[in-house]
Parts: sequence; C-alpha cells; structure tokens
Amino acid sequence: MADLKKCSAHITSQVCLETDIYSMWLKFNEDENIALNAVPGQFISLYSKAGNRLLPRPISICEINASECMLRIVYRVVGSGTNEFSKLLPGDTINIMGPLGNGFTLNKGKAVLVGGGIGIPPMLELAKRLSEDCGVSVVLGYRDNRLFLKEEFEPYADVYVSTEDGSVGTKGNVIDAIKENKLDADTIYACGPIPMLRGVKDYAKENEIKAQISLEEKMACGIGACLGCVCKSKDKDLHSNVNNKRVCKDGPVFDAEDVRLGD
Repeated sequence: MADLKKCSAHITSQVCLETDIYSMWLKFNEDENIALNAVPGQFISLYSKAGNRLLPRPISICEINASECMLRIVYRVVGSGTNEFSKLLPGDTINIMGPLGNGFTLNKGKAVLVGGGIGIPPMLELAKRLSEDCGVSVVLGYRDNRLFLKEEFEPYADVYVSTEDGSVGTKGNVIDAIKENKLDADTIYACGPIPMLRGVKDYAKENEIKAQISLEEKMACGIGACLGCVCKSKDKDLHSNVNNKRVCKDGPVFDAEDVRLGD
C-alpha cells in the first residue's frame, strides 16, 4: 500500500436518503486521487474541523468512480462528528485519509451479498464489480420499510429484502430471506452487525459455502497502530502475538473462519 497522508476532498453532492442516513459524493484532485487505489470493502477516515474532535470517523466506501476522481459514502448520523459531516454542502471541503483496510476478494461463481443496516452501503460497489463476471443475488436487511439504496442494487443483482417488522419482503432476518428464497452460492459476502454476521458465518459453515465478512467496529487511529479495534481471531497476530486481529488494518474484511464472533 502506498504511503498514506491526508488529502482534501470537495463535496459535490449530499442528500438525505432516510432519517439520519446521508449520501455524499467526494471529489479529489488528480494528483491526490485516492479512488484509483480503492476497492470494495475498504473505508476512508474523515476529519472534523472542530478542534475538540481529534480522531477521524471511519466510513465505508459505497461507490468508486476512479476515472472521475470520486468516491461515494453513505453513512448514519450517530454523534457529533457525523452530524457535522451531514451539514456540509456542495463546494465545501473535508480532509480525508484512505483508502484504508483490506477489501473483499472477488471469487468466481455464484455470489450472495448480504447487507444489514449501515452495512448495506459497502455492498453496492461489490455488487457492481461481481456482476461483470458472476451471477449475483443481494439480501438486504432492514428494520422496517425505509429501504434506502435498495433500488440502486437492482441493475446489478436479484434483490431480496428482509424486515424485522415484516412490512416488506421476508419477515425476520437475512438468513430467513436466504432460506425462504432458496438462494445458493459459491461465496457469501456480508457486512452488518455482529449478530447478523454470526448467523451468516454459521449458515455458510453448515452449507459448506465460502464466506467473507466485513466487521463494523469503533476505531481510533484507523491505521493499525493503537490496537483499539481488535477482534478475536483463530490464529495469532504477528503484530501483537495474541489471538487478535486489527479490524482497521487486517480487516475490515476477513474470511469468516479466521475470526471469532463470540463463538
């Protein structure tokens, strides 16, 4: 990976997709075009302009347009930092570092992509890339009928939905939707909350399917130095010599069997 440094990005658009869910397109100068090196599953760190918010906010990459020097993020407002970002307007600038972490490995064969909640956005660029060579199905898990981004997946995949309240699609979780629609795959790719990822890992193991999962975790440095975002791993980490992996540096994407999710 090339040496990382902060660069400035211009906001070209920002829209509210649903309550507290925002979509932002960022444009970079050609000599600082971090979109050239970005792959599905990676993230960027966004820096606040407020002096009392020193740590950057990690946000997954939703779409990549390398030729136009642009990246898209879709994020949820959960605190003061993301609330600040949601107030930015086209023409404003923001400091960025990235792309960070390891992304998904694109395998041949049938693919099922699973996204839950704010784990849905990073699956969009993955769906676009896989649709070029593979048959793709996407399962999106929502709490209710606020189906942000659903229609954007439809040009690239067969899209299925689960909702906790049963208002749309399968009533229940993403595994219920996979079973109800009898979806099969050579590889499952997933991003979302830990209970969902645990279900995906168990389902994949039971059905002898390869699985890659992207972990959501609070981060501090975002570059693997502080060990603030470790997860339990099957093997020892060469950096710390314990059974931990750094989500920001070694992940956020892992082979499902390489990490422990409370199992």
